[in-house]
Amino acid sequence: MTGETTKKAPRKQAGQPVLLSGGNPQIAKGYGDGPIQAYIAAMPGWKSDMGRRLDALIEKTVPGVYKAVKWNSPFYGIEGDGWFLGLHCFNKYIKLAFFRGTALDPMPPVASKTAETRYFHIHEDDVLDEAQLADWIRQASRLPGERM
Repeated sequence: MTGETTKKAPRKQAGQPVLLSGGNPQIAKGYGDGPIQAYIAAMPGWKSDMGRRLDALIEKTVPGVYKAVKWNSPFYGIEGDGWFLGLHCFNKYIKLAFFRGTALDPMPPVASKTAETRYFHIHEDDVLDEAQLADWIRQASRLPGERM
């Protein structure tokens, strides 16, 4: 090569989804439980077990929740009413995005550049307060959803 720069694609093991920057799985856009389960299975390390735990808690808290993977992230909503929650993997934590989080009581602790969105981060050694998380999920599911 004569002075050309080539950009290397993210590395992938045979049969495994590509992990994008920060360890977020690259999963094709899709609706329903299948794409969500593919995303959860591809979450690296401890995050996969936590993803299963979160998905079960969301399903238990909001029976019939509508699911999709969009922009390489799981979304949860009410069909016809938009999305109330999104997940995203980072190297050291999982980010839960409550799209109308400023309306939750108490508000999730992490602010966003988006006015109404609030985040909750889960790290590997965190003790998860499932009661508080279920309460946020329940509250968020009853608010108008985000149209994306």
